[in-house]
Amino acid sequence: MNEELHANRKHKDTVFRMLYSDKKVILELYNALNGTDYQNPDDLTVTTLENAVYMAMKNDVSFLLDARMTLYEHQSTWNPNMPLRDLLYIARLMEKNVDKDLLYLSEPVKIPAPHFVVFYNGAKEAPEDVTLRLSDAFIQKEEEPELELKVRYLNINQGYNQELMERCRTLREYSEFVARIRKYTGGKTAVGEAVDRAVTECIAEGILADFLRGQRAEVIAMSIFEYNEEEVMRKLRKGEQEIGEKRGEVKGEIKGEIKGRAKGFARSCLFVLESHGAVPEWLKKRITEETAPELVETWMKAAVTTASIEDFLEKTGLKVPENK
Repeated sequence: MNEELHANRKHKDTVFRMLYSDKKVILELYNALNGTDYQNPDDLTVTTLENAVYMAMKNDVSFLLDARMTLYEHQSTWNPNMPLRDLLYIARLMEKNVDKDLLYLSEPVKIPAPHFVVFYNGAKEAPEDVTLRLSDAFIQKEEEPELELKVRYLNINQGYNQELMERCRTLREYSEFVARIRKYTGGKTAVGEAVDRAVTECIAEGILADFLRGQRAEVIAMSIFEYNEEEVMRKLRKGEQEIGEKRGEVKGEIKGEIKGRAKGFARSCLFVLESHGAVPEWLKKRITEETAPELVETWMKAAVTTASIEDFLEKTGLKVPENK
């Protein structure tokens, strides 16, 4: 089989996906979860669809191994709709990998057995290990549903699933990295400073050291983005709970939070740019005053991959205002 690994930059990556883009790291996690001892990463065939998007975020990692089609996904917010989302996703994967002409033959078409795992590390309390079922969402409950899909939800926050963490060093260190970011953002420290401190400490202590050292700027930018996004989602869900009581007030708050995404992107963008030198005041003003989240997100991604302020300006087309 030929590997198909796409990086569609139209949608945001997460640090988890960046980390698990390495087939050696995926294999380590697979072995830890399934009690296997596969050693050859080339046995993996990555099958992630380029345009599979969940809530403006690319799905994480799907792959074929041992006659199984496995989907690993990371979530920082609790989502009971994962079985439905995975049903739609696995249908697309099957359509992509199965020769349609074979469906009309008299012999049964053999397909890999699907498996779905979500790794949850949100701030909200969640069970250690729970299975969500598609049938839980059925309007009419049935004793024996004719269509079922199960998603295993694993809590990977510190203190949970210790046996799995002991068997998988990368996952354990990722959990430690996230815990440090949460710890340092808990006070009055700016998010960018908190993330930078977590990255610096982890490198010094050998926690995801090679990964963080090699992709430091992008990890910092993505971590800031994830933290800001998690805060927005938390407040949106809080608004959903309160909307019956304070409909007008909460709608205004939610609208403000959505607009606040642009400011979150702007902070991330400037934090990365400042690592390349002094950022001109006109550029700071242009970035911080932009209110379109999609545009500022594009600038942030350009900042991550740029080599200098000049390079950033060339990539984005931003220019000094004529009156300057």
